[in-house]
Amino acid sequence: MTSPLLWYLNRGTGVVLLVVFTLTVVLGVLATGRTATPLWPRFVTQGLHRTLAALSVLLLTAHALSAVVDEYVDIRWWQALVPVGGTYQPLWLGLGTLALDLTLVVVATSLARSRMPHRAWVLVHLTAYAAWVAGVVHGIGIGTDASRGWMVLTTAGCVAAVVVASLARMVAVVRGRRRSSASDEGTAPDADSGVGALFPADLGDTR
Repeated sequence: MTSPLLWYLNRGTGVVLLVVFTLTVVLGVLATGRTATPLWPRFVTQGLHRTLAALSVLLLTAHALSAVVDEYVDIRWWQALVPVGGTYQPLWLGLGTLALDLTLVVVATSLARSRMPHRAWVLVHLTAYAAWVAGVVHGIGIGTDASRGWMVLTTAGCVAAVVVASLARMVAVVRGRRRSSASDEGTAPDADSGVGALFPADLGDTR
């Protein structure tokens, strides 16, 4: 089936997905912080993170389905799930498929989080960052609008947002460790330390 509607649906969901997925990642980084204000409590950040994550999954599904159903390019259904062996721009298509697969793994383990060791869940959840990177590179390599000025600015803005959020989180962790080191020897270690402090390690905690 070839339809202009499917073509525009695929392009549109790809652009919106980039922005929504980026916001999900940024909020995921910020949600690991233990500080909050009365105007913006931590559970609000977590709630937005979960909502945008769910929206990202829906957009990603629509993006993949529209690419498979639209016969303008040769993308088979299994190529939307297997990141190798693609017939249409295999490298860029494979990165998009990898982003989809990693996202599905994160979703599945999040649904089964209560039955998993916390550290294992954290390690799997970190692959969301790899999915985001794969998705960004996929869009740059295969996107019809990738070279257009507005799309270049959108992609650059999304990358900058994730980089700034990650750097800000790292600075906060370093400062927390310094305060912990300067405290008395018997004091409990800072809650914002380790890998889980840099990335979304405990999004279910609303403290």
